[in-house]
Amino acid sequence: MIRILLADDHGIVRQGTRSLLEKEADIEIVGEAEDGRLAVEMAEKLKPDVVVMDIAMPHLNGLDASAQIVRKHPEMGVVILSMHEEEDYLVRALSAGVRGYLLKETAQIDLVRAVRSVAQKKAFFSPAIAQMMVEDFTRQMQKKGVADSYELLTERERETLQLLAEGKSNKEAATILDVSPYTIETHRNNFMQKLNLHNTAEIVLYAVRKKIIS
Repeated sequence: MIRILLADDHGIVRQGTRSLLEKEADIEIVGEAEDGRLAVEMAEKLKPDVVVMDIAMPHLNGLDASAQIVRKHPEMGVVILSMHEEEDYLVRALSAGVRGYLLKETAQIDLVRAVRSVAQKKAFFSPAIAQMMVEDFTRQMQKKGVADSYELLTERERETLQLLAEGKSNKEAATILDVSPYTIETHRNNFMQKLNLHNTAEIVLYAVRKKIIS
């Protein structure tokens, strides 16, 4: 079972989200939070597999709440369910460590797939968000005059890039590739230098543009 914590300050939205997810035999709703601070506390207590999080919430906004949850529990996946498709929100969400970002207008179509993907430690974005990421990152690269140096990466650097873009920690990636976390950090530093990337958000954006992750 995929255990889900819902966090949204509107009861009717939580009810609709619960109804949508509870139709699935492999999904269980273990709790609901109406503000960001409570979401952090409930994540600590309930240990869900995935937190479905709104952005605009009282006491603590969803992005800061997500950052706290991921920092304390990197194994937990967070899916942002938002009305906002502006780049600023997306970059902040990626920087907070979330693995999924959905627009509420497409939740009925995408939410179940997003929850299952994030539970498997994969990334998932609404099609409109993914397209925006691709277009924006391409513009940034063109503006910087940066050549695409993906072909310069070694096999291990490519594998590390994908695992980190999917939201895995250095330790998790090291276990999968049967190397040390120090080796993963070395691969990370090498491919970031070759691709002129500077943070995790840019790693994810690059991976989406290259269709390494969807």
